[in-house]
Amino acid sequence: MPKKKSVSFDAMVKFFMKQYKIPTKKDVEKLMTKLDRLETMVRESGIKAKTTGGGVRTSRGKSYSGRPGMTASDMVLEIFREAGDKGAGFAEIQNKTGFNEKKIRNIVFRLNKLEKIKRKDRGIYVAA
Repeated sequence: MPKKKSVSFDAMVKFFMKQYKIPTKKDVEKLMTKLDRLETMVRESGIKAKTTGGGVRTSRGKSYSGRPGMTASDMVLEIFREAGDKGAGFAEIQNKTGFNEKKIRNIVFRLNKLEKIKRKDRGIYVAA
């Protein structure tokens, strides 16, 4: 009967770490390097981080009405108020704020759920 080759302890540990997706010291160092690079990019781009209640929020400091403390939801709600009874649609909001369509949809959904706006017609909303 041929003699079986024994497995080294190091090889066994590496196998289990790979099998259970346990990060190695090298993996953690790569991640830390990427995080440092990302933090440097954020600092250089001029994005201000504001701590609010439960987390961190970022803003570039520009706003639709010129008021620096306004949130994106406040800006969109103000557009609905300015539109009056005729209401406002996504294209109008996008033209005035410069937000992408996904962001506008999320804001409109949230404002509608909070009953700050109501649906007038398909894609047209008015301030409640």
